[in-house]
Amino acid sequence: MTEEQTNELFIQYKKTGDVEIRNQIAEKYMYIADILAKKFVGRGVEYDDLKQEATYALLLGIESFDPTHGVQFSTYITPTIAGKIKNYFRDKSRLIKLPRKLGEVGMAIRKFTAEYESANGVKPSVKEIADGLKLSQEIVVRALEVAGTVSLDGMVTGEDGEQSLYSVVASDENGFEKFETKEMLRSAMSGLTDTEKRLVKYRFVDQFSQSETANRLGVSQMFVSRLERKLLAKLRENLPQED
Repeated sequence: MTEEQTNELFIQYKKTGDVEIRNQIAEKYMYIADILAKKFVGRGVEYDDLKQEATYALLLGIESFDPTHGVQFSTYITPTIAGKIKNYFRDKSRLIKLPRKLGEVGMAIRKFTAEYESANGVKPSVKEIADGLKLSQEIVVRALEVAGTVSLDGMVTGEDGEQSLYSVVASDENGFEKFETKEMLRSAMSGLTDTEKRLVKYRFVDQFSQSETANRLGVSQMFVSRLERKLLAKLRENLPQED
């Protein structure tokens, strides 16, 4: 297959989104993913894991490549895959250190929460936990995420200052209609899949970019964009209707 033929495939894929066309392109350039995966073997990560990351980067590159820019795809995709593998090593190193720290933070949070609730009759917000333990809100949210206890009433910090998770996902700025009560939002959220709930958290609480959200969900950025649009409509559909 010549570069001209490949370029035509890209044009057709951008127009149609046909997975079969994407797979043809991926098959042609899989050798690059293989070469780069082998290049990084011997650094504490199995070849199969590296090949998986390289393949994922190849698919992401196919999604983002613009065939009208006059650059050959092989030139474009090589640094893209290499960068993705390097990021994988960086993230892996970070994650090796993170669980123990988050585990220790989680224990401190549980102790603080129990004492706070006993004294005040209500659970503390994320900000109150962070202030009480002298931690950043980000670390507290990460620890709560690991423990699976992030609440709609938890406080997060965004560009507009401190907001509850409820206010973040219900704000017009983020594309959601105003919700009259937290109960309505909880009802709407209950109709979402686990992936959709994770997307809400990553995009509107953690404020990750679509690219970072895609990496965490193991999907393409295009998939995140499409799912986000569908999610907004789905949340509205799940809202209790007024009489």
